[in-house]
Amino acid sequence: MFKPLEVFIGLRYTRAKRRNQFVSFISLSSMLGIALGVTALITVLSVMNGFEKELRERILGMVAHGSVTEAGGRLRDWPRLADEVEAHPRVEASAPFIDGEVMITRGSEVSGTMIRGIDPQREGDVARVMDHIVTGSADDLESGAFRVILGSALARMMRVEVGDMVTLVTPEARATVAGIVPRIKRFEVAGTFHIGMYEYDRGLAMIHIDDAATIFRMGDQISGLRLQFDDMMAAPRLSRELSLTLDGDYRVRDWTQEHANFFRAVQTEKTVMFVILTLIIAVAAFNIVSTLVMVVNEKKADIAILRTLGAEQGAILRIFVIQGAIIGFFGTLLGTAGGIALALNVENIVPAIESLLDQEFLAADVYYISDLPSELRWPDVFRISGVALVLSLLATLYPAWRASRTEPAEALRYE
Repeated sequence: MFKPLEVFIGLRYTRAKRRNQFVSFISLSSMLGIALGVTALITVLSVMNGFEKELRERILGMVAHGSVTEAGGRLRDWPRLADEVEAHPRVEASAPFIDGEVMITRGSEVSGTMIRGIDPQREGDVARVMDHIVTGSADDLESGAFRVILGSALARMMRVEVGDMVTLVTPEARATVAGIVPRIKRFEVAGTFHIGMYEYDRGLAMIHIDDAATIFRMGDQISGLRLQFDDMMAAPRLSRELSLTLDGDYRVRDWTQEHANFFRAVQTEKTVMFVILTLIIAVAAFNIVSTLVMVVNEKKADIAILRTLGAEQGAILRIFVIQGAIIGFFGTLLGTAGGIALALNVENIVPAIESLLDQEFLAADVYYISDLPSELRWPDVFRISGVALVLSLLATLYPAWRASRTEPAEALRYE
């Protein structure tokens, strides 16, 4: 009457009799365990993806796709090199820079700081830092004006605002009649920027490249050229290609090399979290084993009668595989829906919890990223759902095989 018979019986066996509600409870707990594991795995991987994306975007706010430097730390005849580099069909723009370390002081406040000399007219072509200036303007960085733009956290620490004066002390000493003294130059604060990464907001300041050449005695030399490629993700390959075309002792680096530890750490954490949370799904999936073993023991008489009526071993096996697959399917479906919903709303849920508990989970002075971003990627969802379904099916094999070994003669025991 019912076709296919295995599906009908498998669906019927998912509902235990009134006298054995414990089997239904184990089935429900297995389903919820799978759902919880899938939800946790989708959410965690989405948050890790969000961290990776946010980290990449914030780093590229201060770091170009690539850079060209010369042995010795100083790049000579850089206008010619800039023209040569920009002749490459995949290089969209280049900008000179000078990097150095200084101490910045104001009153009793002292801080070690990285100084970056930039060309305000060209810097916006290779980095998005100009989009993150919150007070003042990059146009105020004029050659010879000795103005500086500070990171927002550094400005707060120094207690300065636009128009205040700060003193930059370089590590190079000079000989005077009073002895050896460091080089000191006063700068006017022209603005502040906020990247959202404490490393840059607290430890970086920008000045005009001509002013940087003056305080570091660079003359007409620079530290290097920053590059913008037409494809950020192709930067490693394009950097290698460009290094082969340049005639000289030049070093071409891409953004992945300069911050490889960050992205390697994120990738390692994603792999570890996937393995750990997959084990949670596996534990829940293999609860199906105990559920089906109890069902097999409860249904011994029914199985023997089916075998007496002519049911083959394969049919009995399929009955219990279908029963376990139903538990796994609905658990995976529930977990996938919950994971997608949570991943899409985690950026709103976490601030609400922080406000409720009056506690900040990710302090800006401890973590590079102080909020909790999320990026849902459908390939991750399909992979996680597939793993959960496969584990659920594997968990059904032993109980189903055990049930299929029941012989027709065993029906006599239950008369």
